This record gives sequence, structure tokens and C-alpha cells, in this order.
Amino acid sequence: MKQIILYISVLLFTVSIAAQNSSRTYKSHNEENNIFSVTTNDGKYMFKFYSKDILETSFIPNGESQQNESHAVVMQPEAVETSYSYVGDDITFASEGIAVTVTTKPFKISYKYKDQLITSENRGYYKSVHQPMDMVKGNIVADSTEKIEFNLTKDEVLYGGGARALGMNRRGNRLPLFNRAHYGYETESKLMNFTMPIVLSSNKYMIHFDNAPIGYLDLDSKGDNTLTYETVSGRKTYQVIVGDTWYDIMDNYTNLTGKQPMLPRWALGNFSSRFGYHSQEEVETTIDKSKEEEIPVDAIILDLYWFGKDIKGTMGNLEFDKDSFPTPKQMIKNLKSKNVETILITEPFILTTSHRWEEAVREGVLAKDSIGDPAKYDFYFGNTGIIDIYNPKGEQWFKNIYKGLAKMGVNGFWGDLGEPEVHPNWVQHHTGSAPEVHNIYGHDWAKLVYEASIEANSNKRPFVLMRAGYSGSQRYGMVPWSGDVNRTWGGLQSQPEIALQMGMQGLAYMHSDLGGFAGANLDDELYVRWLQYGVFNPIFRPHAQEDLASEPVFRSDKAKRLAKFAIEMRYRMLPYNYHLMAENHIDGKPLMRPLFFEEPNNPELFNYSKTYLWGNDILVSPVLEAGKKEQKLYFPKGSYWFNIENDKLIEGGQTKTIELNEAFIPTYVRAGAFIPLAKSMQSTKDYDANFIQLQYYHHESVEESEREFYFDDGKMVNAIEKEQYQILEFEAEIEGRWLEIDFEAEIGKNYASETKTVELVIHNIAKKPKRIKIGNDKVNGIYNEDYNTLTLTISWDTKEDKQIKIKLKR
Repeated sequence: MKQIILYISVLLFTVSIAAQNSSRTYKSHNEENNIFSVTTNDGKYMFKFYSKDILETSFIPNGESQQNESHAVVMQPEAVETSYSYVGDDITFASEGIAVTVTTKPFKISYKYKDQLITSENRGYYKSVHQPMDMVKGNIVADSTEKIEFNLTKDEVLYGGGARALGMNRRGNRLPLFNRAHYGYETESKLMNFTMPIVLSSNKYMIHFDNAPIGYLDLDSKGDNTLTYETVSGRKTYQVIVGDTWYDIMDNYTNLTGKQPMLPRWALGNFSSRFGYHSQEEVETTIDKSKEEEIPVDAIILDLYWFGKDIKGTMGNLEFDKDSFPTPKQMIKNLKSKNVETILITEPFILTTSHRWEEAVREGVLAKDSIGDPAKYDFYFGNTGIIDIYNPKGEQWFKNIYKGLAKMGVNGFWGDLGEPEVHPNWVQHHTGSAPEVHNIYGHDWAKLVYEASIEANSNKRPFVLMRAGYSGSQRYGMVPWSGDVNRTWGGLQSQPEIALQMGMQGLAYMHSDLGGFAGANLDDELYVRWLQYGVFNPIFRPHAQEDLASEPVFRSDKAKRLAKFAIEMRYRMLPYNYHLMAENHIDGKPLMRPLFFEEPNNPELFNYSKTYLWGNDILVSPVLEAGKKEQKLYFPKGSYWFNIENDKLIEGGQTKTIELNEAFIPTYVRAGAFIPLAKSMQSTKDYDANFIQLQYYHHESVEESEREFYFDDGKMVNAIEKEQYQILEFEAEIEGRWLEIDFEAEIGKNYASETKTVELVIHNIAKKPKRIKIGNDKVNGIYNEDYNTLTLTISWDTKEDKQIKIKLKR
């Protein structure tokens, strides 16, 4: 067995003990059952298409057998039409998209997309031995590791590796693949809770290293144009993923590793959350106070005090403390009556002082030590064991706990410390050692929680908030957050980068503790600016240590007023945001999108995260520094952009200095966009889906525009598969002096469509129109000459198309 020691930073002297490509020699090749194989002197390469844009490569060294099990891949290979050629020293196996070429002499493997080289192996697979030097606690040091090495072009920018605070361009870093919390980080963090074996290139390709054990991603740290994946053990398998656009790559990757299920609609609302609520009375009082102040709220999260009065010594109880929470079922029922969901924190650790320790030992649900006894060790919260979720006994035992809580009415679970926070290498799980399962523990724990939630309530969408995961975790409904960020401007500054990067790696619901977590920094400006940024985040969840309040209702009058305004804006955007959730579920699109998605050939945007797109049509620039009065903002080319406050227009393709407003962050809407808004509400349960205020941002440069928006009941599992949905389609077209707007609907056969009231607000109408027709009826509408808007109220039976024609004055 390999000797494995875990440390934090590393200085290693590496000596190659296996052949480099210069000594690797070709022997033969074969194609059978859609798998192309190449035998070399030291092993066998196997190439398999999952689709025309996804190609998997595995290397099986001599003396080893193929390992087929993947933690990440769920896609079944499609029937792909392939071609084969052998010209000179080059053997090429290709789809209509991606091609692999094996050069027999000297041996080399390279990949092309539509005849353009995208990447190639350098040394490819090889083994190394290490002589540790200047070891500081935290490095990953083993007696040998396995590597896969690629060539890089000198200018390509690299993304990926999970959640880090390093700047968008991560090239030049050697990144540990070892999930680990970083308490109180700010603008730099090289190692955090979500490390992912994924690399994306500005040359529009992705490599997913399909292996779970710990290791490293070296993104050209030596400056020699080399990318290296390194691991202590496991599969020598990777997938190269390509596409014409960044959105194609996101879609292909999430086809490979699984789409994110739709979250319940209430997950787009405001969460009341802190560390923590000490009692049932405190929980209900907090919600009542928010309701009195008319601050919308949809859920409350109970941190670890729900199962014990003290931080230490009680973890693993996993049941309500009867003194602090005497009637939990009634509490949950009371909260539901106020349209508030209950979410509970849980951890995978069972302390030896907890109420469940003896039960856990008796039932055999804990990971083991080297002699087969329950593994016990110390960490901050006490002396503990860890649930072995890989043991069927442990999996079912933990599931039953979640199912019991779900039956009480709990509708969401928070999985904390799931890196796992402390996980000694000598701990043995049912399927392998700690280093072999460490990175996927949170991933598989999310699977357990998701399945338990479905088993308890088969037609309710689960809510699974997790602090750690790995590639593919999105398919278990995982909602990740960025850990214990410092409550400072530096902490806020790293958040857009982290969220954008994780969205590119499939985990599109990455968000932060709004306001920041670590530290007792009572800075109202910071708090408000963070919440304003949160309006355009996948999840809106203020959170903090208990030294100060995270909930707006307990802040100063000014901070409360501005926070309330931000939250109300969030709720009005519910139909737009819900469609972003559907786009992510259907096509794998992130909710937050970097600007280089818009301009993939603009190198100025490759390392830019200060401004981003929220969905397709809303441009957002968070305020990340104290006391700022103005801010530079880049506007993507190819569109005009409307200031959401005053409709002032800016042409794309330029950077402008924008005056700031304390009430909101700079927000712009793309010309030609339809933006659906809801009525104001106190909870998403109050949402009236039959009323839409539809904002259309008319501009003469956009002769045709079309958008669609997804609707369902907000809670049904697999609503699309069950045909319980509706997609509303809006199209605008300029024909001479006429502006024509058409309404159409795609209605699932089991969806009960109803008549909708559409308050259509058309922006940038310079003069009062000459004539307006809705169908065959002439109407007047309301023209506002101060804002140059035209408002029409339209009753629409969505089973029938609707047409609006407006004759414009010149």
C-alpha cells in the first residue's frame, strides 16, 4: 500500500521512473465496439466517444486492469458516426467534431476540433517518486504518484480546479486537489472546500480528469507551457470536451456528468440564517419580526444549536434539543403557516459524547481504524467518529435520520463540514481509504441526502446545501456556498470570481454568506453592497457569526431600508430568475456568466470578473470597495444597454465610468430583451403566476428579438418529463414604422394553463404612437413622455396566440 501523508504546501523533488513519450513506442491498434485502442510498450490507450464533442481517453499500464467506475460520469455513449485514417505515421479516429490523432513515431497523442489543434499530450501518463523537502503541514506527499501531462500554448488562459480565490486566470498555480475549508479568507485562497479535477481553456476546450483520489492540478506553475494532473492512485482517465460556444461546452459537460435538478421555487427567495438560533422562541421571533417589517422571507436555517445548547460536545445528536426546542413539529407547522420553510444543519461526525454514539457503534455505521474498530480522533468540536456513507449500513442509517426529519416537515438540509473537515489518512471506509474517498465524500453525501429527501417526499424537490463536493455533484441538486469568508471588503471582492468559476464547472448555484461570515465587522455599507450583489446571485442567503445580526430586520434603519429594497427587487425578478433555473436544468447554462462567454475572442475579458451577465440579458457590476462614488464598467459589444434606473443607453464595446447610487449596484438590460417581473410579495408562496409585468427594451438596432420563459408549479419533481410545464414565447419585430409583438405558448399536455394578465411596458418609444392594435381591437395604452414608455394591459389566454401592433411616429 502506498504510504500517504497529508500536508498543506509542498516542495517536492521529482524523479521520473517511467518512460516519457520519447521512449514510449507504438505496437498496434484496433477498433472494436466503438472503442479505438492503441497498444504501446508500457500499456494500452483506449479512446471512446460519448458524443461527437466528448472523447474519453484511458491509459491502462501493463500489469493493471481497467477501472470502469466513475464518480462523475452518468452519460451513456451515443451512437457517433466515426471515421478512421492511417496516413504516414498518423492514425486518426474522429467524429464530425473532435478527433484524436496518434502519431506512431515519435509517439504522440493530439486532439483537434473541426480540424483545429486544441491540445496534445506532452509526456502523457507516467509515474514519479518523491523525496519530500521542507515539508509544512498540509502537503500531499506519497512514495509515488501518477501523472498525466499536456502541452499548452503560451497565451491560453486556464480556468477550473474548483473554488479558489486566485483571479479568473489560474495559470501559473499548482493547485491541491484536496477539499479543505479556509476560515476567514479574503482576496486569496489557493485551497478551499470545492476542489475540482477540471481545466478549461480560453481556447474553448475542457479536460475533466475522471478520478476521485487526492492529488494536484499543475497549471503551468513552472512556466514551461505544461499542464499536469497528479494523483496518488486510481483511474488514468480523462474526457476532452469541446463545442462551438462556451454554452455548448457547459451543455456537453453537464450531459456527461448530469444536469442539476430544478430547485423548489422558494429557494429563489430570502433566507433567514445565522450561527445560530438558540431556541424555538428565537426562531419564531425572528420570522415574526421580519413579517412585521414586511421584509420578504421564504426559509430559515437552523445551525447546530437545534441539536444541543453548546457548540462543543453535542454534534451527532441529530435530534432536536428538547429544552431549547420543546415542540419542533409545532414550530415547523407555525413557520409553514407563515410561508417559511425549515432547513436544518447536519454534519457527518458523531461525537463520542453525543446521544447517538453508542447506537452508531452498535449498528456498525462508522468508518474504521486499521484493526476494524470505529475510527476515533479529536477535532474542534470534540472526540469523534465519521459516518461511513460507503457502507450500506451507514448509508441507510443516515438516510433514515433525514427521512424522519423530512416527515416532521423539514424541507431542506444543510450539509456542513463535508470536506470532510478532519479526515485522517488512516481512516478506512467501506470502499477505500480516506485519501481515496476524501474528495467525493461531500459528493456522495449529497447523493444520500437527495435520495432520502425524495424517498420521504416523492413529489417535492429537495434542497441540499453543501460545503463540499466534486465533479458531477450538480446532479444531486447540490447548492454550494463559498465557505467561511471574512466579513470584509476583501472577502466580498473574491466572490464574483468564485461563483463564475464554479458555474463554468457545473455547480451553478455557488453563492456566498451574504454580508460575510467570519469576524464581527459591523459595516453597514459593506453589508448593503454585499446584499445588493446577492440580488443577482443564484441563492440569496445572508449569514454571519452570532456576534452580529445577519438578518436585515436587526440592522440600522438605513441598512434595513436599503436591504429591504434589494430583497424586494429580488422577489420581483422571480419569473426571470426561475427561467434561469430552467436553463441550467435543461442546457447546463450557469446563472452567472463571465463576459468572455459574450466575447470569446476578446483577451481583455479572459481575466475579468468585476462585471458579469445575470442570465442572457442583465449586466451587473457589483460595488466591491468602500466609499466609491463611481465605477468603470465594460459593456459587451454587439448590443446597446439600458440603465435599469433611468433607461439611458450605452453602446456596447466600450468601458464607461458610471456614477454610483447607494440604493443599488450598476445594472443594465440588453436592448431587445424581454424581462418578466412579478408583483411585490412577502413570500414566493404569494407569487401570482398569472400576472406578468413584461418589460420590453425596444431599440431600432434590434429588428427582431425573441425570448422564452419557463413556468411550472415550482415544486413538482421532473415537471418537464411529466409534461407539467408551460413556456411563454415573446417575439418583437420592426417592419417599417410598425413594431409587432407576438405572444405564443408551448404548453405541456398535463399543464392546466390559465388566462394571464400581461402588463406590457415598452421602453424607448420616443413619441406617442399613432395607432395600437391588440388582435383586431384598437386600444390607446398609457404613454409616459417623461420616461418614453408605453404601457398596455393585455388579457391572454395562453392556448391562443396574441399579436400587438404599434405604429411608431418618426
